[in-house]
Amino acid sequence: MKIFISSIFVAISLFIFTNKAFSAHPLITDDTGTQGSGKIQLEINTEYRWDKEYGVKEKSFELATIFSYGITDNVDVIFGIPYEFVDSKDISTGIKDKIRGIGDASLELKWRFYEKDGFSIALKPGISMPTGDYDKGLSSGRIGYGGFLIFSKENKPVLLHLNLGYFRNESKDEQRRDIWHASLAGEYEIKENLKLVGNVGIETNPDLTVKTDPAFILVGFIYSVTDSFSFDLGYKYGLNKPETDSTFLAGITLKF
Repeated sequence: MKIFISSIFVAISLFIFTNKAFSAHPLITDDTGTQGSGKIQLEINTEYRWDKEYGVKEKSFELATIFSYGITDNVDVIFGIPYEFVDSKDISTGIKDKIRGIGDASLELKWRFYEKDGFSIALKPGISMPTGDYDKGLSSGRIGYGGFLIFSKENKPVLLHLNLGYFRNESKDEQRRDIWHASLAGEYEIKENLKLVGNVGIETNPDLTVKTDPAFILVGFIYSVTDSFSFDLGYKYGLNKPETDSTFLAGITLKF
């Protein structure tokens, strides 16, 4: 049972760290924005998730730290690493399991190569590194790689972002290797320091036994206290069974 639950969690972790870790929290979809030459951004993001699937109830909490550095005005290097707390229970047997530990780290490079009249395009290749404990279900066990093509369009007070991505899932488990991602996000500037955000997306299910791909919808807001400090809140809802049922998101962002 422990191995079974761990396999479910690896699939969830893969989804998290191939497409969300480096977006403007609480959004899953990334934008083309970069920090600027020599500038630093530090994000501390949390997620609290509830899910029921395959006869298993699961509650999990994630604390992720993301560090971004501007190599040039239009190129960032981004590193992120999570810490996971997972509590699960088999409904039929009543068996409980707890998992704690560091997950797989990610390293990405974002390059905004086109920008004109409020429209911009960026390329974001990256790798996922097996820093987590595979035996606990906190790691894929192997290095994965992939990339995203990111489109952003600004027409104040509205900003739109589209992500199209691919990830090569080199997991030790028997899973789909080719993971495709598509998502769309919008931001509405209610006032100068407050944004209402929304997000929808879908991604290939790594589980070979399931044909349905997980899809989600998300709503939230981002509040900028100052130019260098902001916080955010969001709620993500699973649109189908393979997606996590409910997720509450919260985070803070510091710029230096």
